[in-house]
Amino acid sequence: MHWNESIWILFCAGLALKGAAILGIAWLITLMLRRRSAATRHLVWTSAFATLLVLPVLTIALPNLPVRMTSLPGVLIQATAVSSSEVKAVAASEKKMPAPPTPQISWRTDWSFSLLLLWGLGTAVSLLRTTAACAAVWRIRRTARPISVRNLRTLVNQLALRNRIEVFETATGTMPMSFGLLHPAISLPSDASDWEDQRRDLVLLHELAHVQRGDFAMNLIARTALSLHWWNPMAWIAWREFLKEQERATDDLVLNTGASAADYAGHLLEIARTMQTSDVAIAAVAMARRSQLEGRLLAILDGKINRQSLRRASAVYATLGALLVAVPLAMLRGQESHPQLPADVDATIRSAQAQRNHKIVDDAAKAEEAAQKYDIARKLVDTSLAISAEVSGQQSVEYGVGLIRIADLERRRGHIDDAVSFYTKATAVLGNHAEVAPALIFLGEMALRNKDLAQATDYFQRAKVVAPEKSSEATMWLAVTQERQGNIQEADALYQEALGAHPDAPHAATILRVYAQFLDRQGRGEDAKTMRDRELAMRKTSDVMDRIKASRGADVYRIGGGVTAPVPLSKTEPEYTEEARLAKLAGTAVIYAEIGPDGRAHNVAVVYGLGLGLDEKAVAAISQWTFNPGTKDGQPVTVQAMIEVNFRLL
Repeated sequence: MHWNESIWILFCAGLALKGAAILGIAWLITLMLRRRSAATRHLVWTSAFATLLVLPVLTIALPNLPVRMTSLPGVLIQATAVSSSEVKAVAASEKKMPAPPTPQISWRTDWSFSLLLLWGLGTAVSLLRTTAACAAVWRIRRTARPISVRNLRTLVNQLALRNRIEVFETATGTMPMSFGLLHPAISLPSDASDWEDQRRDLVLLHELAHVQRGDFAMNLIARTALSLHWWNPMAWIAWREFLKEQERATDDLVLNTGASAADYAGHLLEIARTMQTSDVAIAAVAMARRSQLEGRLLAILDGKINRQSLRRASAVYATLGALLVAVPLAMLRGQESHPQLPADVDATIRSAQAQRNHKIVDDAAKAEEAAQKYDIARKLVDTSLAISAEVSGQQSVEYGVGLIRIADLERRRGHIDDAVSFYTKATAVLGNHAEVAPALIFLGEMALRNKDLAQATDYFQRAKVVAPEKSSEATMWLAVTQERQGNIQEADALYQEALGAHPDAPHAATILRVYAQFLDRQGRGEDAKTMRDRELAMRKTSDVMDRIKASRGADVYRIGGGVTAPVPLSKTEPEYTEEARLAKLAGTAVIYAEIGPDGRAHNVAVVYGLGLGLDEKAVAAISQWTFNPGTKDGQPVTVQAMIEVNFRLL
């Protein structure tokens, strides 16, 4: 799977939801176990945090169990585009298009990516704090003075510990702590030598209980999981409960050795009152935290509390329980809804595979793409690519063209990262074949967007060389790049070269408009007007209207003579394409549509286009509009509409 930005966002959103579900389940379980021992509840919280850590790995490794996550007439319609386009419908007429204002680059905020970036930054900061605390613990072990403590071996044997425990002396007034994975150790303040024997023994017994329970390792697991979910209040609540139950379980273990509850509570209170907890406690296991002290003291002195320790089998049961929760959650994948293939599409795919003829599915894919059924179109072009790989090989021109076809589709549906990936693969396969030109031009546009002007120039020059028939388009982009660099004369010469290369090419009108807007920016208004007049003549809107009239059915009406105008109920605003932004292309596209009795636009066609993907965006937006249909003699009928879509960069 290609991990692009959208997939990362979907993946992290899934982890966030699944993590919240795991913490919620753990909370419910601990409520059900409120009469059981603190050790049992602590095991639940430990299992929850461990599950949060393995969940990303399981999500990637386990198979997918998907879930759906569900993006002429006298009609006057006005709307304001969300980003940088403006839409209105006007009466059909032969009037010229108004000159657009000088466009300016607009900036957009990708909130989903920004939140993802913030999540990663917060996780990195939290992990750095934990790493720094671990390093401080390591320094204590390396620099602190080992001390010999009387009665330590007796206490170790009392808890049936097999580890060799070292004790280190730290600064006066520091909180006693335990730390270490393979070689556990305990730190005591230097003034511990002045303590009475009972206090020192109870403090050591408490820290040895942490060692027996493996709390240092569990703390690291929980802290790492908390770092990944630092933004979630539920994770911080779980961390607080984890620490609370950890200390109470340790207190229970000490009391189970026969220690006096009253004496133990008194010494614990004095330790908490006189000792200071440092940042090292993030990694180490400190004896007392003042925020938890009141609850701990009440629990210590309550003789009715269940203080039962865990059996070894408890960890096995907890692991199995965690897997029962984690595995189904990990297998759930949030993804875009993919419709089931219609029978005719499935038959087309089977036929193409049987005949090993990719052209069969290529034609079907174009039809589905025109109907904006992108998921079905992608399935068809994937099949075409597989057939090309089987018949011609993965280094063939046919295979490279198939990669470009997929990239084109992903580009139209807004999956830019996927498009970049497929275009890049196509350039590696096609080399200097002419078919590589569209991929080079797009990659050049992306380099231009990223302000890598040298790389953009390289892509455009290569496209100009490998495909002479594409040289005018590539030369226009070279002119845009030169303007970005402030080379106005070079840009002007390149625009003129682009217009002279293929003056009758379909994209020549777009080059004329881009050049006219360049001239406007240079204060050459008369020259700009000349270019616009040439563009208008080249568009030949009257020819388009003649074709529309010839294909119009008898049941399609114009406004007037008892025919009322349709009224828009909802509008989807068109969007700017990235290439139009880069070229600073602005202007007005004129779209013909027939508003049917169902309140939808049919037979949508471009009368006057702009190019660089703006026409397709206008058609796609209008196709999603809904209307209260026009009527004739009180009955809904199909009514003609001519819609102007004004694209302006704000």
